[in-house]
Amino acid sequence: MTLTSTAVGPVTTRERALAPDLGRGVMLALIALANCAVYLYGRRYGVRQHIVEDGLLDRVVSVLVVTLVDMRAYPMFAALFAYGVVYVYRRQRAAGADDREAARLLRRRSRWLIVFGAVHVVLLFPADILVTYGIAGFLLVRWQRTADRKLLTAAALWLIVVALMQVASALAPSNGGRSYFLSFETADPFVALALRPAEWLLTPFGIIGVGSAILVGTWAGRRGVLTDPAAHRTLLLRTAVAGLTAAVAGGLPLGLAVGGVWEPTSVLTLWGVSALHAVTGVAGGLGYAALIGLVAIRVGERRGPVVRALVATGQYSLSCYLFQSVVFVALLMPYTLGLGATLGTAEAAVVALGTWLVSVLLAALLRRTGRRGPAEALLRRLTYRRPTDKMAA
Repeated sequence: MTLTSTAVGPVTTRERALAPDLGRGVMLALIALANCAVYLYGRRYGVRQHIVEDGLLDRVVSVLVVTLVDMRAYPMFAALFAYGVVYVYRRQRAAGADDREAARLLRRRSRWLIVFGAVHVVLLFPADILVTYGIAGFLLVRWQRTADRKLLTAAALWLIVVALMQVASALAPSNGGRSYFLSFETADPFVALALRPAEWLLTPFGIIGVGSAILVGTWAGRRGVLTDPAAHRTLLLRTAVAGLTAAVAGGLPLGLAVGGVWEPTSVLTLWGVSALHAVTGVAGGLGYAALIGLVAIRVGERRGPVVRALVATGQYSLSCYLFQSVVFVALLMPYTLGLGATLGTAEAAVVALGTWLVSVLLAALLRRTGRRGPAEALLRRLTYRRPTDKMAA
């Protein structure tokens, strides 16, 4: 079944809002930092499966990454994902598509996101987020008519679940060995290939806070908070200040534990700081999104080459996200160059940021040639069932 004539095609460049694309482009740097640390292996593992470091610089970087990045970047992406789903749904309805047509389009996109994510899991990265987003897409279709108060109430109540689920990480064995994601230290590529699908089953529990972020992102999408950030300046300012303050205060205890500054003395203590870290991570993700909205107000139409490159990265975020995994596997896995066995946390952060920077440059180059990212072009072709590799002017 194809879309009817009332359904419109992909969002064109002129229709895109600055803040969401800028946010995705910048936050991909944090995604790279969070994901790259998982590839380190061959040494003693400590709190939350982080490598136990001895060097001062490595320990400082560990504290910063856990406090500012871990479980903070993905909630922001989740909020932006939900925001985009609302935008596409309302755009289809405004063009004359009925509710079933708009829902059919979003379900088709969600199915293909799950396929993309499944391939990503098997070949590259068991901690993939795309499958989770695809599943969430089906739920978002059902939530389009849910009252705002119910969305926000559910988002708040879900934080209780987020906190309770952190008991799993507190109960993980503390013998210095790796207790999950064993594929990252597996030297046989075929064994790693076989392990990854089962390992993905743990991923939703590790990023469970994205549920609250998705609900809040749906609410924000209905109000166009990031589409017209100037009209919501006060809300964005309050969210940025409160969210980022909570993220730092709530993330620092676990960050200091990972950095070896202190050691939780009991399972209950570790669960408490893990729960605080996870719950405030949702606030941090929303705070980052609000901060980007404020930056977008300041930038306005004065978009220099740096802003244009970051926006292009956000527009091609799917391709850039997959590109990161390709680079990390090529450099860090034991069956490739094996640098994950020797790099420290600080060096891994340099690799992560370097990979992100290369993706920014590639995205800027693609934008100059007028082409979409390869993953975006394929997903749009499969979703809309028409060629979409060229960017609409």
